Amino acid sequence: MFGAELVIVLLAIYLGARLGGIGIGFAGGLGVLVLTLIFQIKPGAIPFDVIEIIMAVIAAIAAMQVAGGMDYLVSLAERMLRRHPKYITFLAPLVTWFMTVLAGTGHTAFSTLPVITEVAKEQGIRPSRPLSIAVVASQIAITASPISAAVVFFAGILEPLGVSYLTLLAICIPVTLLAVMLTAIVCNFLGCELKDDPVYQERLAKGEVRLRGSQVFELQPHAKRSVLFLIGIVAVMFYATAISDTVGLIKNPVLPRNEAIVVFMLTIATLISITCKIDTGEVLNASTFKSGMSACVCVLGVAWLGDTFVKAHISDIQAVAGDLLHNYPWLLAVVLFFAATLLYSQAATTKALMPAALLLGVSPLTAIASFAAVSALFVLPTYPTLLAAVEMDDTGSTRIGKYVFNHAFLIPGVIAITLCVILGFIFGGIML
Repeated sequence: MFGAELVIVLLAIYLGARLGGIGIGFAGGLGVLVLTLIFQIKPGAIPFDVIEIIMAVIAAIAAMQVAGGMDYLVSLAERMLRRHPKYITFLAPLVTWFMTVLAGTGHTAFSTLPVITEVAKEQGIRPSRPLSIAVVASQIAITASPISAAVVFFAGILEPLGVSYLTLLAICIPVTLLAVMLTAIVCNFLGCELKDDPVYQERLAKGEVRLRGSQVFELQPHAKRSVLFLIGIVAVMFYATAISDTVGLIKNPVLPRNEAIVVFMLTIATLISITCKIDTGEVLNASTFKSGMSACVCVLGVAWLGDTFVKAHISDIQAVAGDLLHNYPWLLAVVLFFAATLLYSQAATTKALMPAALLLGVSPLTAIASFAAVSALFVLPTYPTLLAAVEMDDTGSTRIGKYVFNHAFLIPGVIAITLCVILGFIFGGIML
């Protein structure tokens, strides 16, 4: 029965990938239905802890977006990029990494991609170079964000093993940033120069390439004030550190960390709504809100499906994979890489596989070093930020090849994750 049930899981994931977007969550629910009713498997746990964090964080971000805070942050990013345009390939991923770490969602990259494209064109730089690593950086940065659902969940299952939330961040933040910046050096040499690209020359001759110049942001009156969202992030980090066993400033906390994140984020959303006088009805139409709620459904379906299957066969999986992972711990990163390619969510991949990996006897060091591999959302060229980068680059340099996988994001993504794993073992070995 194991083989037949595994086929159902893979078919559900495949169907979800074909449907795209929120469809991966729909198909995950279908997979659970088949496993429970036809194969009589007890349903696994619904990942409400992950979903509630995503919802609360996205609510606060969407409130900030409606108040104009996102435009304000993008205007600051554009100012920096235009001040040092020759270094666009290094500054672009720095911007998207930083914004994702602060926001807990890679969808913040959407607003910066047009700026990156225009600055690169103005300098005669192949836009695929900064765009590809910028998109990859926005995905990998999720594993370093203090408020991302993936990090918070991962920290929760690591704490009983002696690794605190603060220690996890102390490893993941420098590792992901250093890996992204090292990959940016490689990206500077990927692809021919823009002036030598035949696709660009063809589009240029047809008048399809335009320089739009700098964007004009008409900031709302309280745009700067709405960035008090950052206060919420600081509060989350301080509180999570204070209640951790290693610091112990607050003994026997009434408010656990997960609930604290939800409370802080909703409180920040309330303060933004009051102080910035926003129409809360507009929050429901914000692009960040829509993408975040879509992510909730995806995590609901896929993580539930994964938990249902794994719990039903955990003893068999331990027997087969336990020794293999013990002898070759780096294989965990490979498994997470391919799982994330199909699951399309860092949180869903972490929720579905990390508890099982730790049950198999994988060490905390191996799990942390492999963590960045849950960000392999760039392999299939269908992820929203990836598609947006392709659409925004009218030079044609950021294109998807006829073989599907030969696109501009694959090499930077693989290099960045490989470096994250290597550096994760190094940094983790020092700190653990």
